Amino acid sequence: MTVAPERRPLVFERLEHVTDALRRAGHRVTGPARRVIEALFAADGPVSAEQIAAGLDGRQSALELTSVYRNLERLEQIGAVSHVHAGHGPGLYALASTRDREYLVCDRCGRVTSVDPEALDPLRDSLRDAFGHHARFSHFPIHGLCAGCARAPDPASPRADRAARPRRPARARTGA
Repeated sequence: MTVAPERRPLVFERLEHVTDALRRAGHRVTGPARRVIEALFAADGPVSAEQIAAGLDGRQSALELTSVYRNLERLEQIGAVSHVHAGHGPGLYALASTRDREYLVCDRCGRVTSVDPEALDPLRDSLRDAFGHHARFSHFPIHGLCAGCARAPDPASPRADRAARPRRPARARTGA
């Protein structure tokens, strides 16, 4: 079972802060480790290990996938990186910050939206009041439809298919 780690995130502003933290934790800062950290700083949001290994769509040089996973694991152990499971695909990794982030995932288009935990406090309060459950959405996000997909018809829905077809005029019924 995957367990969401509960630790204080590492506070940093630059790549050197992360490499210093790795050294303090007894790890070497290898070339691949530095490139994984650079990729996380260059990413626009949470990214998969596969995206990092592939070079973030040409923005970085490619790396061996096993090396990326090994370095992400070390970075997560020291609190520099967090990951979220956004669906059936691979986990997504992001640099940890001074504040936790929680996530919403669109089940149709796959969009991952990062939100401040305070924005979800009313939902958290409702869950606690109704069930006694103290929820966090940082490791396993809330799934649903983003605003754009909620407005658009579901292409997989039989109703959407019917709505797209021209209607035939109703036949007159003959009485028997």
